[in-house]
Amino acid sequence: MKVLIIEDEPHAQAELQRLLAKVEPTIEVIDCIDSVEEAIEWLNENPQPEAMFLDIQLSDGISFEIFDHCKVEAPVIFTTAFDEYAIRAFQLNSIDYLLKPVEEAALQKALDKLQRWKGSSSETPVSSSTFFSEAQLRQLRELQKPSYKTRFIAKVGDQIKHMGVGEVAYFYADDNLVYLVTHQKKRVIIDYKLEQLETMLNPQAFFRLNRTFMAHIDSIGKVSRHFNSRLKVELVPEVDQDILISRVKAPKFMAWMDQ
Repeated sequence: MKVLIIEDEPHAQAELQRLLAKVEPTIEVIDCIDSVEEAIEWLNENPQPEAMFLDIQLSDGISFEIFDHCKVEAPVIFTTAFDEYAIRAFQLNSIDYLLKPVEEAALQKALDKLQRWKGSSSETPVSSSTFFSEAQLRQLRELQKPSYKTRFIAKVGDQIKHMGVGEVAYFYADDNLVYLVTHQKKRVIIDYKLEQLETMLNPQAFFRLNRTFMAHIDSIGKVSRHFNSRLKVELVPEVDQDILISRVKAPKFMAWMDQ
C-alpha cells in the first residue's frame, strides 16, 4: 500500500515512517510533505495515494485548507496533538486518528481499520466531502470554540496585569516565546502558543497571517501583491520584517478582510 505523509515535524515524520515499517513492512511511503501549499500542489499533480497520514497543524496553516483546494480521494488517518474534544469530532469524518506521540498499538489498530474499510469499500471512491462538508467544519469550529477569550494576564516586572482583547494589535512568535503587542506598542510575553490562540479568539477579529504572526483586523495597514501570488502585509504598530501570506491562504485572508 502506497501512503503519503503530510507532517511538518521532521522527528514526527521519521518516527511515523519507522513505526510503519515495523508494523506493516509492505507499506511504501511515497512522499513526506510539510505544508498546506506543498500538499495541494502534490495532490493536484500526482496520482492519489492509497492512504494519507495527515497532521492537523502544518507549517503554513491548518490542514483542512487542503480539502478546499484539491480533490482528495484517499482515506485519511489524522495525527494530532489536539485535545480530546476536537478528536471526537474528527473521528466522525476520517478513517481514524492517532494522538501524538504515535504509539505502535494505536497505529496497528488504525491500519487494521483502514484495511477493513478498503475491503468493504474498494468499489466506492472517497471524495473530500466524505471527510469534511462545510456544515461539519462549522460544527467542528463550534465544538472547538464555545466562547472566545476576552482578556489576558501578563507579567510586567514583579506585577501581574490583565489586558482586554480590545487592546491587542497582534501576536507574534519568536524563539519559542509568544508576544502580545498592544495598539500602543506595549509588548508582553503570554503563556499561549499561536495554535492555541487560533481556537481561543474570535476569527472575525483575528487572523493567523503565517507561522509567526496573528493580527487583529484593526492592526492591518497596507496590503500589497507580492511574488508568486502571495500578499505582503504591513502592521500597525509597524514591525521590522516582511510579513508574507502564502498564495494558498491569500484568498481566505481577503475574504476575512471583506467581512
